[in-house]
Amino acid sequence: MSRDLLKFLAFAVLVLLAPLYFKGGYLMNVLVFVGIHTMLAIGLNLLLGYAGQISLGHAGFFGMGAYLSGILTATYAWNPWLAMPLAALLVGALAFMIGFPILKLKGHYLAMATLGMGIIIYIVFNETIDLTGGPSGLSGIPSLSIGTFTFDSDVKNYYLIWSITLGTILLTLNLANSRVGRALRAVHDSEVAARVVGVNARLLKVQIFALSAVISSVAGSLYAHTMTFVAPASFGFNFSVELLTMVVIGGLGSIYGSFLGAALLTLLPEFLRAAHDYDIIIYGGLLMLMVMFMPGGLVRGIPDLFRMLVKGRGGDGHA
Repeated sequence: MSRDLLKFLAFAVLVLLAPLYFKGGYLMNVLVFVGIHTMLAIGLNLLLGYAGQISLGHAGFFGMGAYLSGILTATYAWNPWLAMPLAALLVGALAFMIGFPILKLKGHYLAMATLGMGIIIYIVFNETIDLTGGPSGLSGIPSLSIGTFTFDSDVKNYYLIWSITLGTILLTLNLANSRVGRALRAVHDSEVAARVVGVNARLLKVQIFALSAVISSVAGSLYAHTMTFVAPASFGFNFSVELLTMVVIGGLGSIYGSFLGAALLTLLPEFLRAAHDYDIIIYGGLLMLMVMFMPGGLVRGIPDLFRMLVKGRGGDGHA
């Protein structure tokens, strides 16, 4: 059994045993959102960390998945298990089509283009009142169910969402270690060099952009059926920046780093609520310190810190 598979199995066991420790409550609800945010961070990390293409509009794909699934089920009485893949297919197709012109751009031009895309999607959510409910949002979205078993509690939603999240992690780990993953890293390091050795860099970037959008769409559908309500405010520019921060803080080019970044930025605001008016200052300060002293993200910074502590203790003992 490979080391990567053992690591994944150990992580999966810890995730699946977590409800036995927390035993429901508000924190269990927060951990449900950690799972959704982990999926989103993984999707964006494939694009940013592996392919080296920035996006400031991924909240738009997240929102499209939520709204499409919500509209099909709440307005047209579709089965949610049919609405979710259809939403992902439509979002992926849209991302593939707009990816060709957008991904011709580089650097801050690409960032601005994806930002514009996200803003357009957000405006559509707000203005198509008859379809989306506009600023008031869309309600009446059904919870997911299998037969008579309904996912209507935090613990049930936790196992559902984390099962899909673990499947996403396994899929992306296999992708990262495959020929496609190596091609993505080659494009990230030098697109010109990748083209020289036969990589179709343009098509590969568009494909990974579409895959990233599909993962975001699935996360959006899960969000909609968990909350049973969606509103445009959840899918704005601020959330796109938060997703980008999750990826950078967790570690670029690391699937488990995506989880660490998502967990930190989802859990930290909850623990800082006690600080009242000073929570945003503490939050910003901690993020700034992490970027300064852990530029490789948590996934690399934590082992480095551990090694430094072990080395320091060894040095003291030797003295």
